[in-house]
Amino acid sequence: MLQVEQLCFLDWGPLSFSIEPGECLGISGDSGSGKSLLLRAIADLDAHEGEVLLDGEGCVDHPGAAWRGRVAMLAAESRWWFDSVRAHFPEDFDGSILRGLGFSGKDVMGWDVSRLSAGEKQRLALARLLAREPGALLLDEPTANLDPGATGLVEQVVSVYREQQQVPVVWVGHDEQQLRRVANSALCMQGKKLKKSW
Repeated sequence: MLQVEQLCFLDWGPLSFSIEPGECLGISGDSGSGKSLLLRAIADLDAHEGEVLLDGEGCVDHPGAAWRGRVAMLAAESRWWFDSVRAHFPEDFDGSILRGLGFSGKDVMGWDVSRLSAGEKQRLALARLLAREPGALLLDEPTANLDPGATGLVEQVVSVYREQQQVPVVWVGHDEQQLRRVANSALCMQGKKLKKSW
């Protein structure tokens, strides 16, 4: 279970909610309403007050990198540090996730990051995240740069991972229809507070 208790960051909050294992919480709201900042606070990327716990263990009990290995965030625009795709993946990565995301095989591992389209980067960033088997997912508009076909692939891959691994997922998005497809419940960010949508 992912628990957010009395979370305050900048002048937002306090915000509290929990997500059961295997469930997805959708979060919507206007641009600039604080959705990405909320995810960054949960991932312990930005300073905050209050508690965030995964399966009873708090982010304060883990070094930042270790916490983000367990509670992994996919930003709206992925970052790449090395020239090759391969350098961003664990040595034992078997490539099975790539097929689910529309890549033909492990040959993509030999590609240069500079040749990737925005959509390819986003799908590969998701694969990179899942390859490390996190215990919770924070997804910030994960399909914003994708066409409908690729969007469907991402939705399916996240759904399968969520159900098989029984991990909680927070999915931030603007598309109400998509949130209804992927999420079990939804909150809306309004006036620096979270309000129940459905």
